[in-house]
Amino acid sequence: MVTLQNAENALKTVYLGTVTELLDTKVNPLLAKIEQTSNDVWGKEIRTAARFGINGGIGAGDEDGELPAAYGNNYLQFVSALKNLYGQIEISDKAIRASADGRGAFTDLLNAELEGLLNASKFNLGRMLYGDGSGLLTTVVAVGGDVACDDTRNLIEGLVVDVYGSSGTKKGTARIGYVDRASKKVTFDGAGVTLADGDKLYVQGSKDKEITGIGALFGGTSIYGVQKSAHPFLNSYTHDVDGPLDEIIIQQAIDTLENDAGSTVDFIACSQEAKYSFIDYMSSYKRNIDVMEIEGGFKTVSYNGLPLVYDRFVPSGCMYLLNTKAFKLHQLCDWRFLETENGKILRQNQGKPTYTATLVKYCDLICQKPNGQAKLTGITR
Repeated sequence: MVTLQNAENALKTVYLGTVTELLDTKVNPLLAKIEQTSNDVWGKEIRTAARFGINGGIGAGDEDGELPAAYGNNYLQFVSALKNLYGQIEISDKAIRASADGRGAFTDLLNAELEGLLNASKFNLGRMLYGDGSGLLTTVVAVGGDVACDDTRNLIEGLVVDVYGSSGTKKGTARIGYVDRASKKVTFDGAGVTLADGDKLYVQGSKDKEITGIGALFGGTSIYGVQKSAHPFLNSYTHDVDGPLDEIIIQQAIDTLENDAGSTVDFIACSQEAKYSFIDYMSSYKRNIDVMEIEGGFKTVSYNGLPLVYDRFVPSGCMYLLNTKAFKLHQLCDWRFLETENGKILRQNQGKPTYTATLVKYCDLICQKPNGQAKLTGITR
């Protein structure tokens, strides 16, 4: 007979390992390539030493002359707070009782809930990877029958968002009902919040609390607690294409990173426009477009043996050229269920006949070589 205790045991012993592997390797091609480690985690912070330049203790000299003076490596300390990532599943008491006499029905119930969690995590983790840590989804540009936004790539039906006014004050919370991606308009379920031009949308409770994504490398005045103006090597390479893409532009960025930063590109991420521009270029010269399989079982087109991956969360008209070996996802622990003092992971929602289980992970993304990453912008077809 299926009971609440059976559900607890199944989630802990059967589903946790599977869900952890899927979240770490299957939700996003970039995340699958990044090493995940518990190193350099100190309390609630990540403190890691980033090396730049070379060891200074080298030189030539006379046969009986003095040896070169010894100089150590150059290091800079990066500091970042661990970010708190959560995911919840909910099961009603009625559903548990309805499947009490059939293990197959109960398994289907858990599978359906966890599949929903994975789909939501796929969206949210992918979005955060290419974000800047602020959690900003979009900015309202016009309010009429529908709400027009400057960008809808980070929006999806069912997403609950916090609305902040142009002054930075929270106005309320609303749930997205429909996203018209062609016209960049959004409708919300229910009365919600009265929106105005300039309002900014964030995932509920997430403003300035998300992992430090790729976008943070190319914006802002500081990163990991260090001012970019004081350390120029923290500035990543950018180039405005302002037109169609070609092989020379891509190769020039790759060569610049290798020559100036000693960085070897092993992953290319691009927006839809950039992908189509690349395909147009290859087709115009009757070149074959190679397809390859990368970590996590993802299939993608390639450029000179490098995976060129389309991701909806890359800004419009952009392409990132990344050295993924310079990135690490530092974590306090891998995904775990929150437990009560008596070890329970399924908790009844107050005043409701439902139970929730919460997955949690404390982590942040650190890039050891910010100047070894590149961004191409303004790509058109």
